[in-house]
Amino acid sequence: MAPRPTVVLIPSWGSGHFMSALEAGKRLLATGGGAFSLTVLVMHAPAKAKASEVEGHVRREAASGLDIRFLQLPAVEHPTDCVDPVEFASRYTQLHGPHVKAAIASLAPSFRAAAIVVDLFLTALFDVAHELVVPAYVYFASPAAFLALMLRLPALREDLTGSGFEDMEGTVDVPGLPPVPPSYMPACLVKSKIQSYDWFEYHGRRFMEARGLIVNTTVELEASVLAAIADGRCVPGRLVPALHAIGPVIWFDPKPKDDDQRRHECMRWLDAQPPASVVFLCFGSMGSLDAAQVREVAAGLERSGHCFLWVLRGPPIVGTRLPTDANLDELLPEGFLEATAGRGLVWPAWAPQREILSHAAVGGFVTHCGWNSILESLWFGVPLVPWPLYGEQHLNAFELVAGVGVAVALEMDRKKGFFVEAAELERAVRSLMDGGSEEGKKARAKASQTSAEFRRAVGEEGSSCAALQRLVGEIPDLPVGRR
Repeated sequence: MAPRPTVVLIPSWGSGHFMSALEAGKRLLATGGGAFSLTVLVMHAPAKAKASEVEGHVRREAASGLDIRFLQLPAVEHPTDCVDPVEFASRYTQLHGPHVKAAIASLAPSFRAAAIVVDLFLTALFDVAHELVVPAYVYFASPAAFLALMLRLPALREDLTGSGFEDMEGTVDVPGLPPVPPSYMPACLVKSKIQSYDWFEYHGRRFMEARGLIVNTTVELEASVLAAIADGRCVPGRLVPALHAIGPVIWFDPKPKDDDQRRHECMRWLDAQPPASVVFLCFGSMGSLDAAQVREVAAGLERSGHCFLWVLRGPPIVGTRLPTDANLDELLPEGFLEATAGRGLVWPAWAPQREILSHAAVGGFVTHCGWNSILESLWFGVPLVPWPLYGEQHLNAFELVAGVGVAVALEMDRKKGFFVEAAELERAVRSLMDGGSEEGKKARAKASQTSAEFRRAVGEEGSSCAALQRLVGEIPDLPVGRR
């Protein structure tokens, strides 16, 4: 009996990467209509808290009844003396090469690898794919604008000094976007870390070895950037791998029971607020603010006069980037909770962001600009105020305002760690939430339009649905047209 084809998915353990890649794999599986299975190779997450999170996802999906098998890869030593998380992830991945090869070989005789799909920072595993003569794909969980930048990095290097983009004059050409100020480049490429640039450039070069690039975006959201990549404007003179814009890929928790006692307290508080009246502030799974910044946020929110739901986290756990539950008595200015009672809620722990964004009372989102958070907000038609913290979030913020038009800009002092003054937050919140603001009106209208476009894209005959169908037909030896 001939071995059954399987698509081998190798996700990163990061919060914004693992479930996004797994959801993309499940969409691929559903579109294949039984033509192949999905095999997920799981690396040990380096941090204990992150390992527990990944294990929970694996247990749930393994019990889902879908045609997915999970194979845990053996543990490897952690690389040392890494400049940043991208270098760590890249070197950590390289050490997994022999184990990935062995895991894929172990699939025989029942299965054969029809394709290997890796996270954007795991391209070192292309060596295994080439050795096994299996087509390799990249799953790009970030926006196409960041993909365009990564493809451009080799050409941009000649314009840089030893400080990366920090001392660059003029603007940066990211094909498909308006000219980008250097301060909006990914934070790790700005802060005098040219070693980081080397690793980003490494992955950008290796993308060109892929059979295809699977991107968590839509043609409607990033049309000009996707066209620029496909036309070769990022790597002139070279043929770019096929692009597959299959987004928005969003993981939704299993629908909770309609039981008020089971609903999160934030949701019950929102139930009592008028429609589109609440500005929601949340800074992601690794986002926390220092005491001075918390005081500015509190003052800005109090003076804005608008209702707010603020997820405020405490300082990170020692040795990690994961925030703790906040001590509100220590962090918030004296009298703030009393002054905003009835129109504000400060929540000191994890909160269900997707569920909150879906609530009719939420009218705006102050976000750290993680791509998953952006997609979730736009899925529900909620306009944004971008407050980028790390990674490619600064470029995301620029694109939201200057490229897409779904956000009101927030000015920050980039020489003081991207500090935001109370008056500036007050201005941005008022601009987004006040009915008379033209800037806010445009952002709200564009966010509503994008929400409708997202839902059409993933529906039957939508652009993302069609991209998935083309991808299934492209994978070698799979029956074309199977659904």
